[in-house]
Amino acid sequence: MNLRAAWKALWQRQTKASGVGPMLALQMTGQPLFMGRRYEDFAGEGYRKNVVVHRAINEISRSAAAVPWVLHERSAGARRRLTEHPLLALLARPNPAMARAEFLEAVIGYLQIAGNSYIEAVAPESGRAPRELWPLRPDRMSVLPGPTGLVEGYLYRVGGKEKRWPCDPASGQAPVLHLRTFNPVNDWYGLPPAEAAAFGIDQHNEAGKWNTALIQNGARPSGAIVYEPGEGLGNLDDVQFARIKSEIEEQYQGARNAGRPMLLEGGLKWQEMSLSPKDMDFLASKHSAARDIALAFGVPPQLLGIPGDNTYSNYQEARLAFWEQTVIPLLSHVRDELNAWLTPMFGEGLALDLDLDEVSALAPRREARWRMLTRAVQFDVLTRDEAREAIGFGKR
Repeated sequence: MNLRAAWKALWQRQTKASGVGPMLALQMTGQPLFMGRRYEDFAGEGYRKNVVVHRAINEISRSAAAVPWVLHERSAGARRRLTEHPLLALLARPNPAMARAEFLEAVIGYLQIAGNSYIEAVAPESGRAPRELWPLRPDRMSVLPGPTGLVEGYLYRVGGKEKRWPCDPASGQAPVLHLRTFNPVNDWYGLPPAEAAAFGIDQHNEAGKWNTALIQNGARPSGAIVYEPGEGLGNLDDVQFARIKSEIEEQYQGARNAGRPMLLEGGLKWQEMSLSPKDMDFLASKHSAARDIALAFGVPPQLLGIPGDNTYSNYQEARLAFWEQTVIPLLSHVRDELNAWLTPMFGEGLALDLDLDEVSALAPRREARWRMLTRAVQFDVLTRDEAREAIGFGKR
C-alpha cells in the first residue's frame, strides 16, 4: 500500500473532521459554487483593453513558460536526473494543440486574471498515467463543496453542456488540478491580482478615454456657463434650470463628451476657464495608476516602460527582482502542485523541478553563489563534493 492509499484508508476510518468544515459547506453540499465576480470584466477591461495589464501578464506568463523543467528520481537515498521519461514527454507536448510554452502561458495567464487556473488530465483508462493535459477556462468551472467543507468535485459548463469530475476528499486526487492564489474572503476560490488592481485599471482606462476624447474634440479645455439676463429678464425658473442641468449631464459630461463644443441659448454665455490638459495633469495621474497596476502584479515599472520614481537603479536589478520576487515564487507554487497531483500518477520517487541555471536574468545570483561556494571550499567549510552537490552536480 502506498502512502496516498494509506492516508485515504486512515481518513475513511476516522470519524473526526474539521469542526468548521460542515459549517462552510452548509446548504452548499454538491451544489455549484460560483466565483462571485465577473471574469469577463477582468479579462475584458483588464487584459484586452489595458496595455499595462496586458504587458504585465504577458511578462509574467512568458517568462515563467520559458523556464525548462527537469525530473529527478530518488532511489536508495540518491537523486538522479532523468533525461527521458513519459512525464517529461507529456510536459513537452501536453496536448495535440499546445506545446509546453503555450500551455504554461495559458495556465499562468488564467491564474493572473482570475486567481484560479484548472488543468484537466486525460488518461486512456482509469488509474493509468495521463496522456494529455488541457488548461480549462476558469469562468466556466465551478467548485462542488462536500459535506465536510472539502471539494468533492468540479463542474464545467460550456455551450449548454456540463461535465463533472469527482474529487476524493481524503486525498484531494481528481482528474482536475485547481491552482489558486490566496484569498482571505473565499474558501474555494483565489484572489486575482487583476482584482487588487481594479481601481488602478479603471483610472488608467478612464484617463485614456478622456485624453482620446479631448484630442477628438480639439483638445478644448472645460469652462463655465454664465447666465447674463438681458433687459426685462430675471433669474432662471426651476423648469429652465432643471432642463439645462439635464442637457449638460447627458451631452457634455463624461469622457465620451470631453471637450465637446456647447450650443447655448440666449442669455447664456460660455466662459473659458483656461485649463489645459497639461494643467489638469492627466498624464501624471495615468502614470500613477499604471504604477499601481504594476505593483499589484509584481512587475517593476521599469520593465513595463512606465516613467516615474524608479525603485531600482538599473534595468538589470529590476529584472533580477522581478524573477526572484514574482516569477520564481509563482513557478514554485505550480511545481509543488504538479508534484502533489501529477507526478505520483507516473510512479513513486519522482519529483519535478525548475532548471533555473538556464535563466539569463539570474546570472548575477548564480555568480554570487559560485563565489560563496568557492570561498567555502577554500576555507574548508565545505568539501568539493558538497559544493558540487550544492550547485546541482553529483559527486566526482
